[in-house]
Amino acid sequence: MTSEELFIKRIQELANTADRKGCVVFTDFLNLNEQNILHQTLQKFSWIKGETFGGYEEAERQIAAFIPDALYYDWDYPIACIRIRPLNVKFAEELGHRDILGALMNLGIERSKTGDIALEENEFYLFCCQNMAELISRELTRIKHTSVYCEICSPADFSYVPRTKEITGSIASVRLDAVMALAFQASRSSLISFIEEGKVFVNGKLIATNAYSLKEGEIISVRGLGRFRYLGILGQTKKGRCFVKIEKYI
Repeated sequence: MTSEELFIKRIQELANTADRKGCVVFTDFLNLNEQNILHQTLQKFSWIKGETFGGYEEAERQIAAFIPDALYYDWDYPIACIRIRPLNVKFAEELGHRDILGALMNLGIERSKTGDIALEENEFYLFCCQNMAELISRELTRIKHTSVYCEICSPADFSYVPRTKEITGSIASVRLDAVMALAFQASRSSLISFIEEGKVFVNGKLIATNAYSLKEGEIISVRGLGRFRYLGILGQTKKGRCFVKIEKYI
């Protein structure tokens, strides 16, 4: 049995448990590929009722919730948010996603237990499974050579506006490969391999063809390159090319 088949079987088991016990059942954090399999499974098996959330709007890594038909109580996702700050900003190193993930790995924290990491100027916000929050906030005291302080805060109190930059340009069409070429300043041919290797997702769904036509507002994630939002066509050039705008996350 392949890893995908095992994952589908796990989805079905969780959905069955939710219906049998009459309660909401959750996964750990899912990556984009797992979310894609989940969405396909939800479409295939209409009896499975599920939805996803990652702690804030537009989160890339998300937890799935399986919801029974006869649910009689309110519920929340078991997601915690940890604010991470250097103890001494003056002497702190410049840290990034990989540094934080490396520190968590050194603590033995599995990647499935953590969600997105939002970077601010001098602090970071880590989303994680609720049952891991106290352990992480207590044990995560150093990232590389920088001493840090962690505190648990409510995801509801989390306010984050991702840093983006707008890019405009003219392209032959709004095909996926053409818009990707504009976003990442690369040739269309050099980006085909990302699509063929299953590394390109649109709104969390795997897209396997470069001929896919983007729709306004869709978010494109490319593993290894980054992500951007397609904002639409601004007009057409005299030569009939599309003048488009995108918002790239930086």
